[in-house]
Amino acid sequence: MTSGVTNVSAILDAMELTSDPELEVRFAESAHRILADLVSGGAALGWVEPPSRDEVAELLGYVVSAVQAGDAALRAAYLDRRLVGLGYWLRYARPTHRPHADLEKIAVDAAAHGRGVGRALTAALIADAQEAGIEVLTLDARGDNTNALHLYRSLGFAEYGRLPDFVAVGEHRYDKVFYMLDFRQQG
Repeated sequence: MTSGVTNVSAILDAMELTSDPELEVRFAESAHRILADLVSGGAALGWVEPPSRDEVAELLGYVVSAVQAGDAALRAAYLDRRLVGLGYWLRYARPTHRPHADLEKIAVDAAAHGRGVGRALTAALIADAQEAGIEVLTLDARGDNTNALHLYRSLGFAEYGRLPDFVAVGEHRYDKVFYMLDFRQQG
């Protein structure tokens, strides 16, 4: 249970998700539904077209393998036993970047927006990064994703760069905004 967020029933980590085969199968199905629905609605999650079930299952399998190797964290938010959000970070693969990780996805079911799910997921992933000894947690977001950018700033992330009109979605162009949370500067 996560304290301080009244609308989220539980924030599970990868080990809790994979310890129950039935929960693991439902997680993959529900994660696909959330991601596909969000992308269909224009969400900035890295896909232009909704991902397939197999694509999401492959991605989750990769992230869980990275978690088992100590190179990632995965969190899932439940509200009344229903998956309403997920997120993960991955440690950088380059040997010179191994002390750092990238927060790659935070996805919250549209029906649960405004309930603190994204904040709870992100806070849990930040705590996981600190516990794993990550020095700098980075992320990038589409410049028009103002709610997400506000959330990241409120949790201590600082913008460190921007590529104007870098993200192409059909004829539309958006800035790619880079944020970082430097744990080395926290005492």
